[in-house]
Amino acid sequence: MPEHDSPIIPRSDNEKIKLQNRLKRIEGQVRGLQKMVDENRYCMDILVQISAINSALKQVGFSLMERHTKTCVKHSLESGNGDDYVEELMDIIKQFSKS
Repeated sequence: MPEHDSPIIPRSDNEKIKLQNRLKRIEGQVRGLQKMVDENRYCMDILVQISAINSALKQVGFSLMERHTKTCVKHSLESGNGDDYVEELMDIIKQFSKS
C-alpha cells in the first residue's frame, strides 16, 4: 500500500471549508444526541438521530472517496503507479460496504 501523509493533489480551501462545515454539523448532531440521552428521550427518537448521523458520516466518506478517485487515483494511474492506489481504494470501499 502507498504511504502518504496528505493527498497527492491537495484539497482546495473551498473543499476544506465544505468538509469542515459538514463535519461541524455532524458534531452538532452528536451533541444533540447526547442531550437527548441526558433528557431521557424516547429510544426510537434517539435511534432515528443515530441513523441520521450515520448517514451524514457516510455521505462525507463517499464525497472523500469520489474526490480521491477523481484526483489521487486518476493521477497515479496516469503516471503508471496506480495498482497500489486502486487496491487501497477497493479496501476502503469494502470497509464502507460492511457498515
